[in-house]
Amino acid sequence: MSFSGEVKEEISKLSNLANKEAVKYELLGYIITNNISAEKNKIKFCTESEYSINRFSKLLNNLQYSNHKIEIIGKKFCISVNKPDISEITYMNNTVMLEGIINKVSNQEILEKAFVRGSFLGGGSVNNPKNNYHLEIIFSSEENASIILEILSKYEINFKKIEKKNGQAIYTKDGEQISKFLALIGASTAVLKFEEIRVYREIRNNVNRKVNCETANLNKTLNASIEQIAAIKKLQKTGEFNKLNNNLKEIAKLRLENPDMSLTDLGKILKEPIGKSGVNHRFQNIEQFVSKFKQ
Repeated sequence: MSFSGEVKEEISKLSNLANKEAVKYELLGYIITNNISAEKNKIKFCTESEYSINRFSKLLNNLQYSNHKIEIIGKKFCISVNKPDISEITYMNNTVMLEGIINKVSNQEILEKAFVRGSFLGGGSVNNPKNNYHLEIIFSSEENASIILEILSKYEINFKKIEKKNGQAIYTKDGEQISKFLALIGASTAVLKFEEIRVYREIRNNVNRKVNCETANLNKTLNASIEQIAAIKKLQKTGEFNKLNNNLKEIAKLRLENPDMSLTDLGKILKEPIGKSGVNHRFQNIEQFVSKFKQ
């Protein structure tokens, strides 16, 4: 089962249907997503998630809308039901719209969470965090998407909005925001799994960054060493090496003996140890000498 399926399974089985008002707002969350179509006197909800369809059926039954049927169309489960007699719902061009919803759920955390949870069950998905971070919910209209965005912002959960072919979506690719969202809708087990994977990924990425940095530094050291050794050998071949002062001869000989050693470590094994900048300065003098010799 996909991670998204696991999340929907968990929240679809929440035992929180005693609060009729919360049940109504969870149903309204479903109804504003792009998986709802409104025609004549009915609305139809279709999804590939058996957990979403079962929860939707439970919500309808709980609110006494028991006259509905579930059918399978291709790979999707669909429920058709008479248009719910809920005052907040209006219909515009076969699209379900809500009026005054923000004011009605304002400062009522249970209703806000139920509303957001319903929208995720109705039109949401979340990627497996082992691969990448991405959670999105697709709505039937920009107005409906904005309602959820406004509620999420109250909980300091930041999503972005984007237009899609099949509706208006809100999404995030930020691991922390996804974790906060899952906690908001009551997916506590999914949060624990998500955080475990997220911590692992961060540790792995930190290790990779460190290895890459060390590799880059090693390559930089080796490339510089190759150039230094080439310059020194040119001087030896032409007999100009003996014209170098003792300090430059000493560092040149150490470089030939230790081609993969860093400047810092070379400085430590000199008769009179010096720092990295001092060693670098000596090699610059050797390179300048070679340049003059070429001329």
